[in-house]
Amino acid sequence: MKRLFSQTYGNILAHLLMWCLLAILLLLWQPLMWRIDIPVEFWYKQALLFMLLLSLFYTNSEVLVPRLLNQNRVSLFIIVNLLLALLVSFLIKQLEITLNLRQLMTDAFRAAREGGISKREEFVDYFSLLIAFIILGVSTITATIRSWQSNRRAREELEKQKLESELSFLKAQINPHFFFNTLNNIYALTQLDSEKAGAAIHRLSRMMRYVLYDTLQDKVTLSQEVAFLNDYVDLMKLRLTNKVELQIELDSPKSETTIAPMLFLPFVENAFKHGTSATDASKISIELKQINNEIHLSITNTLFADKKHSLEEGYGIGLINTRRRLDILYPGHYELIIDENAKEKTFSAYLKLVTI
Repeated sequence: MKRLFSQTYGNILAHLLMWCLLAILLLLWQPLMWRIDIPVEFWYKQALLFMLLLSLFYTNSEVLVPRLLNQNRVSLFIIVNLLLALLVSFLIKQLEITLNLRQLMTDAFRAAREGGISKREEFVDYFSLLIAFIILGVSTITATIRSWQSNRRAREELEKQKLESELSFLKAQINPHFFFNTLNNIYALTQLDSEKAGAAIHRLSRMMRYVLYDTLQDKVTLSQEVAFLNDYVDLMKLRLTNKVELQIELDSPKSETTIAPMLFLPFVENAFKHGTSATDASKISIELKQINNEIHLSITNTLFADKKHSLEEGYGIGLINTRRRLDILYPGHYELIIDENAKEKTFSAYLKLVTI
């Protein structure tokens, strides 16, 4: 709130300085150099002109530019601007006629020519005074802009550091969560088949190497991620019974691209964790395809009444963190749809990721 107030105050100050300079340059400079007794009606006209220019500026910047120019309605934008400029000129001309200003100014200049300089001498030189004000105004604006730029760079650096810290924290939460579930699976498998348990440990070691070393990078190749998912699915198959029907289609990448590491695992892991049962029939369908610069992941699994899937209810820390990672890494470049169908007893997750 304090920073927002500071920015608002700074913007108001910058606009005030700008309009003070414009008032001096456009409305005061030349009249003060005439060194004549200027009729008061002339200042009425200048005051009205200043207010009209002020209105014209903010009407254009706050209304016409965003609603016409930025919406590619260029022709209408130009026409409206021309009409507004003509309106300002017309109003000023009508005021001059009403005040008989032309005749008053002619009389003032004639008096100056016939009687010498009719305006009394002042104790300051207005030209030097105006130059001094201009220099002070320009220097103030320059220093203010430089300060804002410096503060903005500092804020951007802080935001970048915060983002990197948050991503590291989210990744650190996902990895232990995955290993916790996998080790539990292997422990259960050792009680049933030591040979399969050995194969599971071998696959897990390969997956650990990927997680501990390859995922230290911000990006991994899509082929690495697909290979990791295949290892994970094969590891999960070792503990499944014949009551679970699997349909797995993890296509090899058609063109190599890079993505954030372990981005798809929480969805796959959630399907195996919540979509299987030791006693009831169940089905898991996983499909991953690459279409141009888009990656499509579709997962459907059986929905059991005693198992929760909803992200909003807080089940599955991996899925919750993945949604957060997508918001940070791919803002506006992903689509995530989570659906629970109680009637058909299915839970589905669909992710479309546009690689950038």
